[in-house]
Amino acid sequence: MTPKVALKPCFLTPKRLQPEYPLFVYLPGMDGTGQLLRTQTAGLEVGFDVRCLAIPREDLTSWEVLTNNVLDLIHAELEKSSQRPVYLCGESFGGCLAQKLAVAAPHLFTRIILINPASSFHLRPLYEWASQFSYLVPSSCFDIGALALLPFLATLSRISRSDRQELLKTMRSIPSQTVLWRLSLIREFSVDEQQLRQLNQPVLLVASTQDRLLPSLAEAQRLANILPNSKVVVLPESGHACLLETDINLYEIMKANDFLESSAKAAEAMQVGG
Repeated sequence: MTPKVALKPCFLTPKRLQPEYPLFVYLPGMDGTGQLLRTQTAGLEVGFDVRCLAIPREDLTSWEVLTNNVLDLIHAELEKSSQRPVYLCGESFGGCLAQKLAVAAPHLFTRIILINPASSFHLRPLYEWASQFSYLVPSSCFDIGALALLPFLATLSRISRSDRQELLKTMRSIPSQTVLWRLSLIREFSVDEQQLRQLNQPVLLVASTQDRLLPSLAEAQRLANILPNSKVVVLPESGHACLLETDINLYEIMKANDFLESSAKAAEAMQVGG
């Protein structure tokens, strides 16, 4: 992935563009870098043209502005190759953003994947209460806090040493002001439940049972009762940052749950045949 990030949100793109493949748009967690999808990129490129959203570290925009900026990026991609499906994948914080995008442009997305979405934040009242006072924490403590948070964010035994180091480095790279802003966005997050009920495209809800940060399984079950065409996939041994785990292959999860429509299957067949 290309690490260069503009002042506005942008898409990180792989070295090899595949405009004839379905577009796969990944929305990252609180870090906003898009860099942590690197362990999944090669697998996804079997059937997709992958884009990772990168949100600048200084970005303190509202949900509405962020949603519109991402929609602009997607439409710009589709101008290059309009007749192709769009898969939207949001993880944690990105899972909230994905829900905002889905209700703002319900006909734009062929498939939606929500992975441990942070919309479950409201299910932990203590978090909501504590987050209101997080601005009192000195910025110098955030570096220490990132290390302390690591075991809650990930099941470290299931992640390679290099990826653990990359996760910690990424967490420490986000300014405290940005962390506080994104926490406030999660705390204030809401989406019209009736609008969610009107989404007819298939939705895959991926939930980690060993998520020590958020009640992701409960949230997946809640969303499954709202979204009419959804399926819950439970990862029994995974933590919150499940996509970093060596045994997790998102493309294979989608394939095993019959979540790939014909164009993605055709793209995979082309690669195998080639």
